Amino acid sequence: MKTNKLNGKTGLSLPKGGVWAMAGLMALSLPSWAQEAEQIIRDRCLGCHTETGNPQAPFSRISLQRKTPEGWEMTISRMQTQHDLTIAAAEKRALIKYLADNQGLAPAETTGVRYVLEQDRNAVENLANEAIAAKCGVCHSGARVALQRRTASEWEKLVHFHMGQFPTIELLAGARDHAWFEQTIATIVPELAKAYPLETPQWSAWQAAKKSTLNGSWRLVGWLPEKGEFDARLTVKREANDQYSLAFRGQYADGSALTGSGRALVYTGYEWRANINLDGVELRQVFAAAEDGQSLQGRMFLRSANELGGAVRAIKEQPNDSHILSISPSYLKQGESATITLQGSQLAGKIDLGEGVRVVKVLSRSADRVSVIAQASAQATRGSHPVRIGKAKGVSLAVYDQLARVEVTPNESIARVGGNGGKLAKQNVAYRAVGYAAGADGKPGTDDDLRLGYMPASWSLKAFDEIAENDRDLDYAGVIDPLTGVFVPGDAGPNPARKMSNDNVGQLAVVATVTDGGQSISGANHLLVTVPTFMFPVIQ
Repeated sequence: MKTNKLNGKTGLSLPKGGVWAMAGLMALSLPSWAQEAEQIIRDRCLGCHTETGNPQAPFSRISLQRKTPEGWEMTISRMQTQHDLTIAAAEKRALIKYLADNQGLAPAETTGVRYVLEQDRNAVENLANEAIAAKCGVCHSGARVALQRRTASEWEKLVHFHMGQFPTIELLAGARDHAWFEQTIATIVPELAKAYPLETPQWSAWQAAKKSTLNGSWRLVGWLPEKGEFDARLTVKREANDQYSLAFRGQYADGSALTGSGRALVYTGYEWRANINLDGVELRQVFAAAEDGQSLQGRMFLRSANELGGAVRAIKEQPNDSHILSISPSYLKQGESATITLQGSQLAGKIDLGEGVRVVKVLSRSADRVSVIAQASAQATRGSHPVRIGKAKGVSLAVYDQLARVEVTPNESIARVGGNGGKLAKQNVAYRAVGYAAGADGKPGTDDDLRLGYMPASWSLKAFDEIAENDRDLDYAGVIDPLTGVFVPGDAGPNPARKMSNDNVGQLAVVATVTDGGQSISGANHLLVTVPTFMFPVIQ
């Protein structure tokens, strides 16, 4: 295990030889993807599987499924642990690449469920198919199901597999009040086959589409816990077999420099996976490239603690193609002035911050970054004002009269105790505060509220409810940094100071307090501090 330089944590890495190993600093002598991967299947997999003679589905079972790179990694790893598959690390990497490229998911098929790929542990699911979510979400995320495509017979076999491997599933809460197996076969399998079929128009179109190479110069913006917002130029150089070398140069919001390098591997023509080092800190990236190859969007997180990360987006720089990627802060109060910084690409021309907002002074200006003192008139229209610099656009400035409410994100969160001499690290949570102004109805918390954006806040904790108060959860469950909003749970193991020597678990409310003019507005969310997790699936 490695110690992370940002937070001093130790953490467990994902399995070697899989998706992340391919994105790492690996040798380039991997087997050629297509022909040799098919030979690997014949050499390693046909002890159980068979060749069908059908060129459209050449291998039994294998050819009747589509999955993400992480999904194929989990499948092959299960073959190793449960069926004694013997496969070298290089062969496994080549097989994941081949299967993800040829039996993956189209970009449109991963929309809305990418949070499990991005290792966002505090995402709240909202699957459209409530029956599938209720039946499958008893044990794992619904997104794990939604990121697969199978024939009807394969979905049925998967249910049989669950009963064979996990026969106690019918005793779990949410399953023991009915004939789980019979009902799942009769009602859920048809739903799965309809919602997530093997053959789809999206996949057919993506297979036929010309895939863009992602080499070139990119402008990238994002946010990291404890470091804050950043922007950088990302130089991407294509090597072989969809592998890319990466170089980063930019800065954080506080003006400190950002430099780094890394390697990326692209699966299925758009699934970007990278291992990078930024200023001595090891991080990972899970991005999706747009179908035209001109933008990237996803999440970047600490390699040793995937719960600590943030959203990132990037655009590919093109001649005579200008964009504004971010604005900070994204709000300005009527009658007040503030320093506003815009990041993007080829930012040339007149700066327009919207009606009623004028540029008092340009503090600094380059093609990538513009910093100004802006002033909103007392009569400036409340609402979201599109911002332009010459022909560049892409962001808005929220002009408001007063802060009405504060929302803490993530609004539902889980932390896990750890450390204390054990092998499992603590699972922290990083919070941000989002400000809102009341809309035309003058009532905060309604649909017409104006989102102002992320705002600086002071952070504190309180007991979530009366039970938490009586159990003194606030004294034991953990602490939050008042400046950064990073929560660190308590130590793992029994605590003799607690009732019945209970672990340092509990329920807390995370409170963000934002000062706006002469008023302070607070918002809170629910935090569950619980025991460590002892399973680390690639897809939760």
